[in-house]
Amino acid sequence: MNIYEVLEQAIISNDILVKEALTTQCLVYCNQNEVSIEEDFVPKMFTQPSYTDKCIIVAPKDLRTRKDFDTLEGLATLVHSIAHIEYSAIDLALDAVYRYPEMSIAYKIDWLEVASDEIRHFQMLDALLIELGFSYGDFPVHCGLFDAANNTAHNILDRMAIVPRYFEASGLDVSPQIIKKLDNKRKNAQVKKLIDTLHIIYDEEIDHVLKGDKWFKNLCKKEGHKEGTEEEVYFEILERYHLLSKHRPHVNVEARKEAGFSCSEIKKLGAKECT
Repeated sequence: MNIYEVLEQAIISNDILVKEALTTQCLVYCNQNEVSIEEDFVPKMFTQPSYTDKCIIVAPKDLRTRKDFDTLEGLATLVHSIAHIEYSAIDLALDAVYRYPEMSIAYKIDWLEVASDEIRHFQMLDALLIELGFSYGDFPVHCGLFDAANNTAHNILDRMAIVPRYFEASGLDVSPQIIKKLDNKRKNAQVKKLIDTLHIIYDEEIDHVLKGDKWFKNLCKKEGHKEGTEEEVYFEILERYHLLSKHRPHVNVEARKEAGFSCSEIKKLGAKECT
């Protein structure tokens, strides 16, 4: 089996059931076999995200923001925005395997497991969206995570720093704040279902960030960076991608510590205290 051909099909498909079947196929194969690299294999650069035919893509500044979750549409807008992040994360996890064939089987299994989690997260949110009377693609989306994947395609160390250790870690900061805002509406069965789903996603995303942390540090060592300089390397990458100036109203100290961040890093990201 050539997993890279299968992964390519999974990445470009906009059918979640196809993505799920192909991801499972690759994960089963990698758990049972070593994966050889085809000598002439060159990963493709994808020119558009797989959701292009499903969603209207706009600039982030043009997205509608809703703070009122009392209406079905308001709640659906929130569910849709989170579902889109999870959908995007599926393709990023698959691409992390597809694009860097030189990486070990343990690395491949880690990111295929992440992709499987993201598929399940999307399916839970999509089911809730349908229950609310909407579908994935009913609201505009942005392609920021797709752009992040393309921008880091040339460098796996950058990819591990930017995608799991920056964007996904930022989700750990945001999720508890969303849950807190929804909490006084939990008597609504659909709001309660969303809160329960967000708790599941939050717990599993800590593991995803931890996997990113593990491979980031592994790659730092592999690329010859001195032990103890990983933090310096990380912030140099964030600065190079113009991400250090992004405002963080809340930094989730405990979750980031659990996901591999040092207190020094957490304070540099904006936390006032970390022990």
